Amino acid sequence: MLDHLHLFVRGGIEFDLGVWIRGLKRVVSRERDFWQPGFFDHILRSDESYSEKWNYVRENPVRAGLVATADEWPFQGEIVVIDRA
Repeated sequence: MLDHLHLFVRGGIEFDLGVWIRGLKRVVSRERDFWQPGFFDHILRSDESYSEKWNYVRENPVRAGLVATADEWPFQGEIVVIDRA
């Protein structure tokens, strides 16, 4: 979308999403400060939830009226199987 970003991130048992996001913001903001102060996170707890959230994100440009179908959006990512091990 034009005004926000969706990321699916996997981390280990000691992973701290807040620390990771701060690092991402620091790296991306070297050229320009455009991040809002906070972020919203949602923990995916099952394969079904992952699929549902991926489809929600994928359909965002359609809901916003930017394209007729999700496949038309040139900036979509790709789904990657997250190993649960």
